[in-house]
Amino acid sequence: MASRSKSTSGTDLSPPGLLEVATVGRAHGVRGDVVVHPVTNRLERFDVGSALITAVGERTVSRSRFDGNRWLVHFDGIDDRDAAAALTGTTVYAEPLDDPDELWVHELCGSSVIDQHGFHAGIVTSVVANPAADLLELDTGHLVPLTFVVRCESGAVHVEVPHGLFELESP
Repeated sequence: MASRSKSTSGTDLSPPGLLEVATVGRAHGVRGDVVVHPVTNRLERFDVGSALITAVGERTVSRSRFDGNRWLVHFDGIDDRDAAAALTGTTVYAEPLDDPDELWVHELCGSSVIDQHGFHAGIVTSVVANPAADLLELDTGHLVPLTFVVRCESGAVHVEVPHGLFELESP
């Protein structure tokens, strides 16, 4: 699975060099906690001490917990319900993680897809979340399950696909 954020195309509005990792929901309680809706599958982003960037500047996570169906986060400097409520709807960004064993959505988008026969199948425009396997969406309209990816190089994604997949007409 590709590590992802909500912004999966090359046209996202993230600040340069940052990835979208969450959206702040409503305030929770009276001490400045907020509900956070992750758009990443890397939940260490919400560990205590993590630096996250919002429209009002950098915020450090001072406490966080998963209560069974949502993340509750407290940011340094947000100490009452009014300050927490002011963050509602705010997009949260972070620096990319350095993990060479992961496929990263922001690195896949814009890459050429090349099959096992050397056929250039198109350019990745986005990665679509799918329960069975995330899908590479190509500029040709084709969808390629990430399970078909055999290796990635700078600017190229090599796949082994079933015979005829790219011979089908684009949707």
